[in-house]
Amino acid sequence: MNTQLIRHRRLFQFAVCILVSSLFMGPPAFGLTLEELAARMEALEAENRVLREKVAELETGEDSVIETRFITAAEGRGEFLSFNRRFSYEMLDPTTRINRKQQLILEKKQSGELAPDSLVLGGAVTAIANVQRSNTDSKFGWLMRHPTSNNQVTKEVSEAVIHSAQLSLTANFGSWVTAYSEILYDPEQSFGAGTTTALSRNQLQLRRGYVLFGNLDESPLYLSLGKMATPFGLTDTVNPFTANTVWHVFGGLAYGVQTGYIKDGLNLTLMGVQGGAQFRAHNTPVDDTATPSKLNNYVVDGNYTFELGEEDHTLLLGASYQKGSAYCQGFPITHFGAGEDYNPAIDVYSKLTLNNLLVHAEYGETRDDWPGTFNPLIPAFPAHEVIAFNVGSKYTANIDGRDFDFSADFSRFNAGPDGAPWENQDQLVLGVATFVTPSVKLFAEYIRTSGYAPLNFISGDVVPGAFPAGETHSDNSARSDVLVLGVNAAF
Repeated sequence: MNTQLIRHRRLFQFAVCILVSSLFMGPPAFGLTLEELAARMEALEAENRVLREKVAELETGEDSVIETRFITAAEGRGEFLSFNRRFSYEMLDPTTRINRKQQLILEKKQSGELAPDSLVLGGAVTAIANVQRSNTDSKFGWLMRHPTSNNQVTKEVSEAVIHSAQLSLTANFGSWVTAYSEILYDPEQSFGAGTTTALSRNQLQLRRGYVLFGNLDESPLYLSLGKMATPFGLTDTVNPFTANTVWHVFGGLAYGVQTGYIKDGLNLTLMGVQGGAQFRAHNTPVDDTATPSKLNNYVVDGNYTFELGEEDHTLLLGASYQKGSAYCQGFPITHFGAGEDYNPAIDVYSKLTLNNLLVHAEYGETRDDWPGTFNPLIPAFPAHEVIAFNVGSKYTANIDGRDFDFSADFSRFNAGPDGAPWENQDQLVLGVATFVTPSVKLFAEYIRTSGYAPLNFISGDVVPGAFPAGETHSDNSARSDVLVLGVNAAF
C-alpha cells in the first residue's frame, strides 16, 4: 500500500484515540482544546476522503490510468516527473512516424498530455527469437541485423536476443521549449566491429537529441536543433517489427536544424543537414572529403492530409527532396567514405486510413547514378541509380475482445542493371501483432528475402580480400526465409 496513505491512516487513528481520551479522561492531551481537536479531525477526514478516492481509482485497473506523477515542487507550480507509457511507446516506436517525432511532441503538448514544466521518463525493450534459413552459405538478406558472416554462418541460424533497448527523456520548459534525448542499445544493427557479443557492438549511443521550440496553440511554426531523423519520405512500415527497405535505403539520421509548419492538414518541413558523411543516408562532400565540417546539405518535405468525409478516413500524400544522399561514392564503396559529388534524391509517398485498414505506398530514387556501382573489373554492368519502393497494408480485427493487426508488406532495393549480382534485394513480410497492454506488443513475422546486396563493397573491391578482385559478395540468386517472434515493451 502507498506509504503516504499508511501514514495518514495512522494519524487518523491516533487522533481518534486522543478524542476518546479527551471525552472520558478529562482535559485533552497535549493542551489541545476540543475546538482545536475537532478542526484537526475535520482536516484529517477531508484528506483521507481524497486518498480513498485516489485508491479506488487506482484499484479499478483501467488502461486509462497510464501516468504516475511525482510532485517535486509546491505552490501549484506544476513541476513533476512522470511516466506516460502511451507517449513513450509512440516516441520510441521504430515503425511509425519515424521522422516526425517532433510533430508528435507538439501535438501532445497541444492536447495537454504533456504539461509545461514537466519531465517525462520513458524506455522500451525489444526482444526477439528467430530462425533463418538461406540457400547460400552465410548469406542472409534480412536487414534487421547486419548481414555479414561475422554473425551468420552456414545456411541455418537461430537466436534469442535483445534486438534493442531505449531510454528517453522529454523535458518541457514552459509551454514553448522542449528538450528530448534518446539513448539506444542495438548490438544487432550497430556498426561496431566483431560479433554481436563483442564489446565494440555492445555500446550505448545518443540516437537522437535535440531542443524543440514550438507551441501549436500560438503558432504553426516550430524549430528544432540537434541530432534527429531527417524528414525525407515516409519510411514508416505496416510491419509489427521489420523495417521496410525504403527506410534501410533512405531513412536519414543527421546533425542539423529543422523548421516546420503545421496547420489544417498541411505539413511543411525544411532541414539544414550537416555535410560530409552523416549517421545515416546523407553524404555531401566537403572539399572532396567526408568530414562534416560544413552545413551544406538539406532536405525538404511537404505533405497534406485529406479528410475523406467520415471519422478516421484520411489520405496522406507527400513528397520529399534531398540535396545529398549517401549514394555518391566511387568504387570501391565503403560506409561513410568520401563522395565524388553530391547525388540528390526524391521520394513520393501516400498513406490511406479507413477505420481498421491502413495502406502505405512509397517510392524513392537518386537523381544520378551511384558511381561506385560500376566495377571496372566487371565492366559489363554500368553504374546505376538507387531505387527503393514499398507497398503494404494492415488490417485490424477484433477476435474474442482483443484487437489483432494482420499485415503484409513488399519492398525492393535496386542498385544495379539487369543481371548484376547487386541488381536488387527484395523483402516480403507477413505479420501479426496484438497489444496485451497499451504499451506492450507481441508479434510474429514471416520474412522472405530475394537477393543479397550489402551496401559495403556492394559491387566488389579493388584488391583481394574477403573475395577475389573482380568478384563481389553480392548475389542476386540468394534467398532466405525468416520466422520471428518478439515483444516490444515500453514504459
